[in-house]
Amino acid sequence: MVFGASGFTGGRVVGAMVRRGLRPVLAGRSVGRLTSLAQRLGDLGGGKLDVVSADVGDAASMRALVSRGDVLVSTVGPFIRLGEPVLRAAVDAGVIYLDSTGEPPFIRRVFEEFGPLAERTGASLITAFGHDYVPGNLAGALALRRSGSGVHRVEVGYLTSGTGRAPVISRGTFASMVELAAEQSFTWRNGIQVEPTGSRMRTFPWGGWNCPALSIGATEHYALPRLAGPEGLPEVDVYVGWLGPTTRVLRLSCRVIPTLLALPGVRSLLRRVGGLAVRWVAEEPDPVALAQVASHVVGTAYDASGAVLAQVRLVAGDPYQLTADLLAWGAQRAAEHGVSGPGALGPADAFGLEVLEACAAEAGLRRL
Repeated sequence: MVFGASGFTGGRVVGAMVRRGLRPVLAGRSVGRLTSLAQRLGDLGGGKLDVVSADVGDAASMRALVSRGDVLVSTVGPFIRLGEPVLRAAVDAGVIYLDSTGEPPFIRRVFEEFGPLAERTGASLITAFGHDYVPGNLAGALALRRSGSGVHRVEVGYLTSGTGRAPVISRGTFASMVELAAEQSFTWRNGIQVEPTGSRMRTFPWGGWNCPALSIGATEHYALPRLAGPEGLPEVDVYVGWLGPTTRVLRLSCRVIPTLLALPGVRSLLRRVGGLAVRWVAEEPDPVALAQVASHVVGTAYDASGAVLAQVRLVAGDPYQLTADLLAWGAQRAAEHGVSGPGALGPADAFGLEVLEACAAEAGLRRL
């Protein structure tokens, strides 16, 4: 079942599922839009897709969505504001759950709050199973495996080029970014440590350019230490950057916003202003511009002295299509073979590293 299929990302996920021969149930509030999508995809040879009405504001409709043995994929966002009811329904029903979030506060809630609940109900929660943050989990895990023992820190960089001036993010993505402006992020230093998004900046060399990137909380902070073995993994860092001036502007914003948020009323004002700005963003990115986007992900393992032990580089194109293909693969794999167990799981936790690497290659994530 796909919740949020009427949105840009959700529609792409359903399309990717149909191309794999799946017939997902489409759930959401906009039954008319969902019915139109189901008809269009059915005409492409996927067969009739069922549509059900469900609203994140209606607890009963959410509980009726799924039952044990189902796989639930959520693409509804911003997840900070809208994601909890779908997640809670998955936990209560004991199903396998995947989502497309990239929002650090929601990721933290999945692992710390809902993960223990899921272990008791038998649910399996695989959050951020898309461009955010499967590639970095894969690159970091492969770097860990190649390094053997003695890894002190794993660093992951998500670097994007080809953004240009045309819009390459959807209205939903922009809305999520607005929500994050007023929230804290985190990193891993022998445990999760809270810090503001963008509190650290790192420059990555890429194709003769230096790409500035900002620190951000991600699933790698929870998942990679689990893969490090008995020696543990003291530090994990994740950065997101774009070639061009955008990152430095965001860096300045990240320095100013935490100070402003300490002032009375600023947090609610920021959200209201952001809500107004969302209306001016196109619902879908410019398709021509999006086709020019390239995503380069690098995972590096260091020893305690800072020496590089191993590095893995991955490259892909359109991040929205990568997210759709990853979620379609993950849902099918989970439905047919299950996952490793209950609780909040990282991508390699859930499916195994070798299987995840094969999945990523199938979805268009190539290893350099």
